Amino acid sequence: MEHTGVTPPGAISAPDLLDIVLGDGPFLTVYLATEAAIENAAQRSELRWKDLRRELSSQGVDDGILDAVEPLVPDAHLEGECLVVIANAGGLLHVSHEPDPPTRDVGRWGDLPMIGPLLEWRQSQVPHVVALVDRKGGDLFVFHPDGGDAHMEAGGGGDPIHKAKPGGWSQSRYQRRAENVWEANASDVADALVELVDKEQPRLIALGGDVRAVELVKHALPARVLDLIGDISATRTADGSVDAVAEEVTRLVATAVAVDTKDLLAKFREERGQADRAVDGPADTLAALTRAQVEVLLVHADPDDARTAWFGTEAIPVSERSTDLTDLGLDGAKAGPLVDVAIRAALGTGAGIRMIPGAGGPTGGVGAILRWRD
Repeated sequence: MEHTGVTPPGAISAPDLLDIVLGDGPFLTVYLATEAAIENAAQRSELRWKDLRRELSSQGVDDGILDAVEPLVPDAHLEGECLVVIANAGGLLHVSHEPDPPTRDVGRWGDLPMIGPLLEWRQSQVPHVVALVDRKGGDLFVFHPDGGDAHMEAGGGGDPIHKAKPGGWSQSRYQRRAENVWEANASDVADALVELVDKEQPRLIALGGDVRAVELVKHALPARVLDLIGDISATRTADGSVDAVAEEVTRLVATAVAVDTKDLLAKFREERGQADRAVDGPADTLAALTRAQVEVLLVHADPDDARTAWFGTEAIPVSERSTDLTDLGLDGAKAGPLVDVAIRAALGTGAGIRMIPGAGGPTGGVGAILRWRD
């Protein structure tokens, strides 16, 4: 099976990190908790960084590299719950602020950057749409992991918008007209959602609002868009709770991410059970990466994982044993953390990546779904 260059469903790619992981090390990697909801947040972050900097200095990190990180710390809590920095002797290579704190502060100095936790955050931030509708139309909000968010309105055509009160000779006429207006507005919202799905490729649509309006919108949607819908209890009214909406949408997103992981692991187990397009365990996975055979790398990232693998200046070949690379004529191979070596090889060969839980997956937390079988 030829590689199409398209990331498989449920897997992620990180082309912006490819040049970094293939660049010249050693690299400084920092994951620093920058909690905002505490007193003296800036000072707390600076104290955490002071402790981490002391530890990194003892590992031999040059003061010039550490000095480049220093000014990022005081205001980092205003941007997110975790400051992520990758740097080398040439300066800062990557700076981001992630929405959740790390399990613990991490500072690493080595021949490869540690990007597993960064990829895990990225796969949890799927593109999605929030649609809040009433009988006048809807507000549609598009959310992207890169922050390119957007808002649009749909519907809103033609009075009367309210049904007539009971009684009066024209009641049935005006009720029919009102229902027609509601249906027209719902159709406009549905058309806008279809257009957004085709353009933005969201993972899900969180839909809430007036009960009748929600029903009409769903009725007007094609099945491929209806399959993306998740219901929320939010309304379109201006006094609706933003926090409540965010909490419900966050749960829907987390569920969708968990389903994607579950589906890929089920696919992996199916292929492994058939002895078909899957490899299980570090050795076989590294061999498949070396053959550029991996479609999706499945890997569990643990900062305390002490296993190593060998790599060269290019993304591949890679192996658990340095002699394997020597046999291939590769001189100057280096050892690095197993997970980081595998991720680097996956990025360099265009494979998708899925970060997975530590239990219930491939042997040793490393496996792959293949593009083709041998």
